[in-house]
Amino acid sequence: MAELELGQHCGVADCRQLDFLPFVCDGCSGVFCLQHRSRDAHGCSEVNIRNNSVKPDQHRSYPCSYKDCNGKELLPVLCPYCEKHFCLRHRHQSDHECEKLDTPKPRMAATQQLVKRITDSKKNEEAKSKKCKGAKNSETAAKVALMKLKMHACGDKSLPQTERIYFQVFLPKGNKEKSRPMFFCNKWSIGKVVDFAASLASLKNDNNKSTSQKLRLCHTASGEALPFEHTLETWLSDKDYPLYNGGNIILEYLDNDVLFIEDTESYFS
Repeated sequence: MAELELGQHCGVADCRQLDFLPFVCDGCSGVFCLQHRSRDAHGCSEVNIRNNSVKPDQHRSYPCSYKDCNGKELLPVLCPYCEKHFCLRHRHQSDHECEKLDTPKPRMAATQQLVKRITDSKKNEEAKSKKCKGAKNSETAAKVALMKLKMHACGDKSLPQTERIYFQVFLPKGNKEKSRPMFFCNKWSIGKVVDFAASLASLKNDNNKSTSQKLRLCHTASGEALPFEHTLETWLSDKDYPLYNGGNIILEYLDNDVLFIEDTESYFS
């Protein structure tokens, strides 16, 4: 009985492995095994010719520019500051150690504008006194809430206890779930916190795309949308409007030109 001719031999001379599911190169049309299927692996001679006829971005991937990272994305994830490509994991300035990352200033321009609005709205010393009292109450309430949050919060279980920061995260308006307890690493950037929280709460997150709205992390006292490049540590030590371990924080979709939420109280009622 004649032998059945199944599969084909790899076209690399030093290999010639019999592969029952061989790969056909779209550059030179040669047949190759799994190990030599890429153009670089078999030294494709037609790669330059074929590339000229392929439509822009077709079959293309974008390698991450961060140090030894081997990550790739099918769509370009471009840092608007250094204009280099990165994977989703390293897309934030602090995560890829952006060469154009500025040291966070005590108060950004948006914050200064917000503080001015708040200052202008204060008509007397009584209002300032209430503000100080409210901050103390927020800190006390956060300490009490922290004990409960530690029992129910979800997050990365591999994080050391000393680096965990707990929040009751209030989710965007219209979401079925009003809020959820979560914990994050105090060294994370605000952008990374947003990505992780969106993943835990199964929220749509198009922050890596050029969309009209971004998912932002907002301060419950001032309503300010916290800058993506800042870290949690920055805001935990902020003198004017600090975040508290065990406190509240808001996730909301905002237009690119919106810098803060007008009515934060509506998220808690």
